[in-house]
Amino acid sequence: MRSFVAALILVGLIVGPWLSDTRAASDREKLLTEPGVYGTFALFALNEEWAKQDPAMRIVRLTSLKGVVEQHREHVAIDVYLLRGLSDHADLLFRIHAAELRQTQEFLLDLKSSQFGRHLKTVGVMHGLTKTPNYVPGFSEQMKADLKAVSEPGQHPYAIIIPIRKSAEWWGLDQEKRAAMMQEHTAVTLPYLKTVKRKLYHSSGLDDLDFITYFETSKLEDFHRLVLSLENVQEFRYTRRFGNPTILGTMKSLDEIVELLAQ
Repeated sequence: MRSFVAALILVGLIVGPWLSDTRAASDREKLLTEPGVYGTFALFALNEEWAKQDPAMRIVRLTSLKGVVEQHREHVAIDVYLLRGLSDHADLLFRIHAAELRQTQEFLLDLKSSQFGRHLKTVGVMHGLTKTPNYVPGFSEQMKADLKAVSEPGQHPYAIIIPIRKSAEWWGLDQEKRAAMMQEHTAVTLPYLKTVKRKLYHSSGLDDLDFITYFETSKLEDFHRLVLSLENVQEFRYTRRFGNPTILGTMKSLDEIVELLAQ
């Protein structure tokens, strides 16, 4: 294993943190936390030719992956997830945040045209937009305070992505009725705020979805209980699509992805 890692170092694949400079880290933080940012989830499967490549050629191909990420990291925030072994939908997931959706498009075009990207088969792409919460302003002060609970420290290695489509009846309800049901929805999530992180993307008009829900956790049993709780609230009756697919993977650094795929 030491000789293998040494080989990766020689070709420049084992690198430091992606965002080593303060400005890049600041830009990434804004993209991950501010409203009005586009989030894209791109799923890829490795083609049959990848398995036929010897380790040395895989390293050459993976060098191009690192190059594409480095080329675009000043404009977009890129996270990579390993799905292989946990999902039959795809091998890799890229979650990309950008101020302009065309910046994501440019990254994905360069990725697909790279030496590594030629071994990727696109399984699916979903787009959404982050927004300020629609219903939280009408919640009780106690619930607003509860929503500020800080997640447990440490890594949250598992990532789950669930696309959602609501029924026409949901959108036909008045704001007050939807707000009341969303308060019930939120109430059942409160016990899990410390162990399950959640981020919501609005997709209406950008995709054949209404929402993309993204979760991170180190305790899949808590996530399981959270979903069971949400399926019992009144708001869930207006859900036409929940998952299909549900995407489960593990969060990995670029270096980890490179090392795993090079073997």
